[in-house]
Amino acid sequence: MKRISILAIMSALAMNVFSQNDSIFKCNLYNEEYNVYMKINLYDNNITAPRQEIFGELPGFFGQDNDSRVWLITDAKIVNSNTAKLSIVNDYGSEDLTATLTLDKEGNYILKQVDGSRIKIVEKRKWVKIPTEIKFKKK
Repeated sequence: MKRISILAIMSALAMNVFSQNDSIFKCNLYNEEYNVYMKINLYDNNITAPRQEIFGELPGFFGQDNDSRVWLITDAKIVNSNTAKLSIVNDYGSEDLTATLTLDKEGNYILKQVDGSRIKIVEKRKWVKIPTEIKFKKK
C-alpha cells in the first residue's frame, strides 16, 4: 500500500512539472510600472486581440490598461525552454519590431526589443516609448 501511495505522489509531481513546462508561453503577463500587459499563447496561436478580430487568431498581443490600441504578436518561435522570438506590429501596421521574451530564474518575463520600432503607449495624452527591456510578472 505504501508503494502505491508513493508511486501516486511521484506521478502527480511529475505531471505537475510537465504541465508547468507546457504553460510557460501560455499566460497573461503584467507590468505595474507602465500599466501594460501581454496575453500570449505561443503554442496554439489562438489569441484574438480585443476590437482587432479582423486579424484573426494570433500568438498574442501587448496592450495598455487605459488605451484600446494594441501591438499584435504576428509570429512567435520558441527558441528554447525559456526564450521565444517574437515579431510584433502595431494595430495600424505602420510600425514593427522583433523582440525576445525570456523567463528568468526568478519567474519574471523579460521582453527585450531587439530590432525595429520601439513600442509606444499613450500616457496623459502623450506618446511614451516603453524601455527596450521591460519586466513582466505572470498574472
